[in-house]
Amino acid sequence: MRGNRESTPTPIERADMGRILYSMAGEGRGHATRVRTVVESLRDRHDILLYAPGDAYDLLADGVGDGGYRLRSLPGLRFGYDARGRLSPSRTAVQAARYLAALPRLVRRLAAEIEREAPDLVITDFEPALARAARRVGVPFVSLDHQHFLVVSDFASLPATLRTHARVMRGVVSLYYSGQAATIVSSFFHPPPRRGFDAVTRVGVLLRENVRAARPTREGHVVAYVRRDASLSLLDALASCGRPVRVYGLGEQPSRGALTFRAIDGQRFVDDLASSEALVSTAGNQLLGEALYLGKPVLALPETGNREQVIHAHYLESSGCGLRAEMRTVDTATVRGFLDRLEVYRARIRPEQVIGNDAALAALDPWLASPNVSNRTASSRDAKPTLAPDNGRSPSTSPPAKEPVA
Repeated sequence: MRGNRESTPTPIERADMGRILYSMAGEGRGHATRVRTVVESLRDRHDILLYAPGDAYDLLADGVGDGGYRLRSLPGLRFGYDARGRLSPSRTAVQAARYLAALPRLVRRLAAEIEREAPDLVITDFEPALARAARRVGVPFVSLDHQHFLVVSDFASLPATLRTHARVMRGVVSLYYSGQAATIVSSFFHPPPRRGFDAVTRVGVLLRENVRAARPTREGHVVAYVRRDASLSLLDALASCGRPVRVYGLGEQPSRGALTFRAIDGQRFVDDLASSEALVSTAGNQLLGEALYLGKPVLALPETGNREQVIHAHYLESSGCGLRAEMRTVDTATVRGFLDRLEVYRARIRPEQVIGNDAALAALDPWLASPNVSNRTASSRDAKPTLAPDNGRSPSTSPPAKEPVA
């Protein structure tokens, strides 16, 4: 059972130190990866308390103490999957209803914790409860996530069906929270901003230290990351693609011809990816960004029913850095055709345009500026906040099986 994992808090003795409360969504590992990357850069200068549900908690638990942060468990929204491992809208809706019923009580609890902790800043990565609690007690909060690309982007270039799905998802994301002092969107792609959202800070993918330190090579193999709904036809296509394939996401099991199945291990996954020819994977923003930073073309296979991933795959293919295909229908010809064009895809990849670490930290710095961070933040609490444009109105400041990333 998950609980609180806290070392003795670091005393805030310097004038330039602040206290940060930071929450995240828990589905998959992309949110926790993004948060951990930010924390690695802030932990020496600030006292950080993390709130994490689900997979995110498990990923972050080993860093308590030595990692420079405290960690508390938090209920979170999760996708529901059917017996075949496919995303189920009905089961997701049931889980969401249960979460929403308990949300007012959770917000009250977190509001009391905010008052006890007296943070200088609250940051949320697509987690609604801490954001709502911060707004209730008058502490400024910043939204730093990927999902708000659905709110701030102009999707005129999308095909009509995808454009409709994007608008529906935009409405859902807008309901999570509002009133943030700033919005920072992390993504490997950047459609034009919607009117009134030009001041939103848009940055690249936040890359882990081991990804940034990796030295890409090409050793002949392909890395595949799939989830439980991977079809037999996909595995057959990978097995007959003409290259060794290292498969993650289905657990460790006996090899099948060219397929080697590996258990999730963060460092080994990065090592395999960095030395690969290409990646075949689901279409999570974080993983696609890491692959592109390492110069690897991607065959993107969105999870069945995951429209956000379909949009990711569309922008990947539009960039010329990879190909998209359907998880259920991908075949040997598709995989071989992708591998035959690797040189074309590689020529379009610009790794320096993918990374967003420095830009994200620069956007956070004004909220934690030295030397009098607490006094400055206290003054901002008394000021009328500039609201995020979740309702589409123009502001003066603009304000989701374990996997290695999502």
